Amino acid sequence: MEAQRVVWPSRAKVDVETFTLPPIGDDDVLIATECTLISPGTERAFLLGLPNAQGRYPSRPGYSNIGKVAEIGKAVTGLQVGDRVASTQGHTSHFVTSPSRLLKVASTDAPSEETVFFNLGAIALQGIRKARIELGEATLVLGQGLIGLLALQLSKLSGALPLTAADLTDSRLEISKSMGADYTLNPEDADFSTQLNDITKDDGPVVVIEATGHPDAISTALDVAGWGARVVLLASTRGETPKVNFYRDVHKKGLMLYGAHNSIRPRQESSPNFWTLEDDSHLLLTLIAQKRFNVAPLISHRVPGEDAPKAYQLLMEWNPGLLGVVLQWNDSM
Repeated sequence: MEAQRVVWPSRAKVDVETFTLPPIGDDDVLIATECTLISPGTERAFLLGLPNAQGRYPSRPGYSNIGKVAEIGKAVTGLQVGDRVASTQGHTSHFVTSPSRLLKVASTDAPSEETVFFNLGAIALQGIRKARIELGEATLVLGQGLIGLLALQLSKLSGALPLTAADLTDSRLEISKSMGADYTLNPEDADFSTQLNDITKDDGPVVVIEATGHPDAISTALDVAGWGARVVLLASTRGETPKVNFYRDVHKKGLMLYGAHNSIRPRQESSPNFWTLEDDSHLLLTLIAQKRFNVAPLISHRVPGEDAPKAYQLLMEWNPGLLGVVLQWNDSM
């Protein structure tokens, strides 16, 4: 059987290639993908070979996939043809895999184009868990791209109050307001620090989530954080941050810095504020199904899988209006 998948043959080059699927073994399942979600910051960085993101080519991107079981091997139990499943498989129309690499989607009500946010939501959540937000703690989320907007909602669910969103693009701040931000600020405004001090009664934020990936934003995060604050570096920084005076900006303020890369999760067992990807993914699937986590407004583009090069062209141009880009494959709804 032939299938299609996205491939990056070289830097800044995107194709959709046809390939032959391997035969299905007794312990395997065949999945027909419904939709996949582009991870805008990470995929753009590796496609363009930005600092801290030099990959190898050819590369086959993607790690957020929703599909349906199309065929099962003789020895497979616990799955049936037609079951909807989530996985970290890439942008591909079909794939053969082990059932152990799949999460069964219990709800049949949530659209696949919303369910596919489970993985990016889980990535944002592991950063929020590290912040250990308590009910009533003033929280600032720097950056309102896709990860920042997901982190904003998860901060609110965790009890952040007041919750402030900051971004350089006013249109994104409008989305932040609709998704629960108590205040929205633009760091380029001359009175940014004054406004933030007014919001926090001159104490500064107790928690700062850096979700831009821009080196300069780390300096901003350290500068505006309150005494003894917790600063979480959620986005993967592309480049080196300008010289930081750690005595003035960190040591003297008693700040706690948390690196929150998804790769440092525990592999086997969750513990407080340190959950496995599987457990967080299950939680996000539940939150999306129960409408406690709203991702529908974050879908900015829907593109057929065969037109993926057009989607990546938009990504490389980095239009601020681009947020969630869903690639549609088989019977995507």
